[in-house]
Amino acid sequence: MDQFIAAVEVLRRPELAGLPVIVGGRGDPTERGVVSTASYEARAFGVRSGMPLRTAVKRCPDAVVLPVDKAAYDAASAVVMAGVRAVPGTVVEVLGWDEAFVGIETDDPEAVARTIQERVLAATDLHCSVGIGDTRVRAKIATEFGKPRGTFRLTEENWFEVMGERPVRDLWGVGSRISQRLADLGIATVHDLATSDDTQLAAAFGPRTGPWLGELGRGAGSAAVDDTPWVPRAHGRETTYQQDLVTADEVEAAVQSLAEQVVADIRAEGRPCQRVHLKVRFAPFFTVHRSRKLAEPTWEPAVVAATALDLLRRLEDERPIRLLGVRAEMVPPQGGY
Repeated sequence: MDQFIAAVEVLRRPELAGLPVIVGGRGDPTERGVVSTASYEARAFGVRSGMPLRTAVKRCPDAVVLPVDKAAYDAASAVVMAGVRAVPGTVVEVLGWDEAFVGIETDDPEAVARTIQERVLAATDLHCSVGIGDTRVRAKIATEFGKPRGTFRLTEENWFEVMGERPVRDLWGVGSRISQRLADLGIATVHDLATSDDTQLAAAFGPRTGPWLGELGRGAGSAAVDDTPWVPRAHGRETTYQQDLVTADEVEAAVQSLAEQVVADIRAEGRPCQRVHLKVRFAPFFTVHRSRKLAEPTWEPAVVAATALDLLRRLEDERPIRLLGVRAEMVPPQGGY
């Protein structure tokens, strides 16, 4: 979907069409919060998802800032996906609110793409872009070349023509850290990565991740689309605090509250917690992730909280805390995922 969250908000407020719109937090840029999405007009000023709201408003002072409305996006997403599934012959694997893989056997994928766009637009008044590929990786990356409201085909035949000289950061799944580690190995472009020795990559990134990165550089991989209903592996909650947490009592109360929320979430799934994940962001903006497998699966918020607090204490970092997150990874369902 094109600028999905912002587009949903503009549908509800037509007077915002053509204006820079930022959606994030409680819609108050004086509070701590991050950008969930921004309209194309706001992106032209350098506003990006995950950016602090205060920074976003500094870059685009005239932007309209709106609070996140999850229920509205859930509802719109459901209609979008129903419209995609209504296209004959498609297998639809939903990736999130605004994205899905669509598998189909056809000699004219552009025609199918146009049909999908027409169905979604008719059902929702929202626009989408369609990436066409012979693997999931290529289809995913092709979507960016089709935006907005268009289509683009990326296959083995034109992969290196389109992607070869682009930075590895443009690949799906390559973030800033992996990009920097690749740069340290002298690997800067997609072509560099595609022609790298898998043994070298395995030595640097591990026996699974290394070869996978090489495959990613070649745009290779699976073309299978699986419409099996998604089963969550974990539930997590996190909070950005308007005032930094500085005392042990404040931190313990915050972690206990998060633990109670995630245990309530996993109870609804019917599967206990087997691993606890902690996310902590120290002031001003330094984030750490830690996790630990439990000796025995549990439903007890106190056990989840105690584990998260121990992970935090072992960091031996006394800086004020601006964000905490606790995630409970559940035991697999019977028969596995």
